[in-house]
Amino acid sequence: MQQQFIRNFAIIAHIDHGKSTLADRIMALTKTVSERDSHAQLLDDLAVERDHGVTVKSRTVRNYYRDQTGQDYEYNLIDTPGHVDFNYEVAKSLAATEGAILLVDATQGVQAQTIANYRIAQQDGLTIIPVLNKIDMPAADVPATLAQLHDLNPAFDRAHTLMISAKTGEGVPAVLEAIKERIPAPSGKPTAPLKALVFDSLYDPYQGVIAYVRVLDGQLDLSQPLTLMQATLDFKAKGVGVFSPTMHPQATLNAGEVGYVVTGIKDPRAVRVGETLTRKTAPATAALPGYRPAQPMVFAGLYPKDNDYPALREAVLKLGLNDTSFSFTEERSEALGMGFRCGFLGAFHLQIIRERLRDEYGLEVLATAPNVTYQVTLKNGQHMVITNPVQFPAFGLIETVAEPFVRAEITTPDNGLNAVLKLVDHHKGTLLDLGNSGDLVVVTAKFPLSEVAAHFFSELKSVSHGYASLNTEFLDNEVADLVKIEVAMNYAPVDALAMVVHRSDAPAITQALVKQLKATVPRQLYPTPVQAIVEGKALARVDVPPLRKNAAVNGEAHSVSKKAALLRRQSQNKRRATQSQIKLPQSVFNALLEL
Repeated sequence: MQQQFIRNFAIIAHIDHGKSTLADRIMALTKTVSERDSHAQLLDDLAVERDHGVTVKSRTVRNYYRDQTGQDYEYNLIDTPGHVDFNYEVAKSLAATEGAILLVDATQGVQAQTIANYRIAQQDGLTIIPVLNKIDMPAADVPATLAQLHDLNPAFDRAHTLMISAKTGEGVPAVLEAIKERIPAPSGKPTAPLKALVFDSLYDPYQGVIAYVRVLDGQLDLSQPLTLMQATLDFKAKGVGVFSPTMHPQATLNAGEVGYVVTGIKDPRAVRVGETLTRKTAPATAALPGYRPAQPMVFAGLYPKDNDYPALREAVLKLGLNDTSFSFTEERSEALGMGFRCGFLGAFHLQIIRERLRDEYGLEVLATAPNVTYQVTLKNGQHMVITNPVQFPAFGLIETVAEPFVRAEITTPDNGLNAVLKLVDHHKGTLLDLGNSGDLVVVTAKFPLSEVAAHFFSELKSVSHGYASLNTEFLDNEVADLVKIEVAMNYAPVDALAMVVHRSDAPAITQALVKQLKATVPRQLYPTPVQAIVEGKALARVDVPPLRKNAAVNGEAHSVSKKAALLRRQSQNKRRATQSQIKLPQSVFNALLEL
């Protein structure tokens, strides 16, 4: 199709504001899917997306819209995530578009991720169409939401903002018309050398890496060998096509279009998001700038439950291709064996990766408690970057330790302000500013990243009854008084349970830790001492009670002294025989998350 009739756009919004529902409605109205094949959240095809009711991976689909004059338009739609942990997915998707629908729930108004996603689209120079969703709901407050949109951008007035109900379809035809009228057509050069952006990818065990591409210049087909410019890797494509919403082969992809390329490449690491695809002969003169790599915010270890490390390695490699914000390196734990130290955008991202390993690859994994990155300066002047508490040096060698801090914007109704301020104080937050955004209060505070990485978001939702939202950005590393907690079971260190905490919190955390471990560590045939050690001193200790059969009693009468002597010998022998055989279930690591 000619470029003048092509529109590439994304739907961006805060979580639960109706992105996937609007995508379903657009596909139904353009007859991309039949009513028989349509179902709620059609583009959310991952099991974790359906389980949690959120979009995790961006999805693209080609629709054809016929306007009132009978002219057909090609609409390439990208549905993006809304959760704060998946901002990187949004940024990748917007780079392949010329415009975005900014969707706002009229019952909740402008939220943190509304603002964050709007800023990404604005920085990319995209045309933005503001749309109010859920106007049919009794709780909808259209005037207040319009005022918030106007505060975000004065150009977002009532005349330019569309009112819809994605659930019922009310107003959605006007959105289709606005896409045609407001979003510009692509401006690629059809006769120039091929230049295509790889903005996403997936791995197929039979076809290899399937790259999602936006063709900027030239034409992509199967006639000539292709090359990845940054990786300097040549290959012959096995197929090209589009998503509508499933894969449909095409003869070509032309300048301005969005689709896929079946590369046939079997190494999941070979094709990276942000790559420039061109022809081997007559290549493009310069590669595209690509993407700035995602910066992991929290780290955790992943280990196979059944010791099937090769299967875990293969699955992690493939997930790393499909989710470029997920990073990993091999590591070995004395307690858990071979595994991976993985970087995530947040605690929810960690949860999603675990569930995808289970649902897509049939792997149950042990996940250690998440931690952040620490900058350690030793007394000899050496600098260390610590992503695993096991690497934390001995306390006598340390000069200073710096931890990452983030700036957090919390948007909450004014009746929830006191509860939010108490939560900020509880998590070592420093209040920077208080402001207003319409009827909402915006709390700006500085936090240690370790305080907001795990439970903060869920606690914020709890104290605000679901109405508060959170947006964070990295500030800097600041020196803090931190110590390493080491855990010993049966007097042997368990490296996978080590953690780094603020010194002032260490006494309370160690007491709570051993109490949790007493309830979760599997019982052995002898008492198992569990110690929490800080700087060489055991701050807390419990004994996990034994689970044993009294071998000294066999139905016959025995003297007390003979029983006691036999039990002592039995206990010593069992302790020596099984000292290194304690198996740690996931419940042990979950106990750390509850501290």
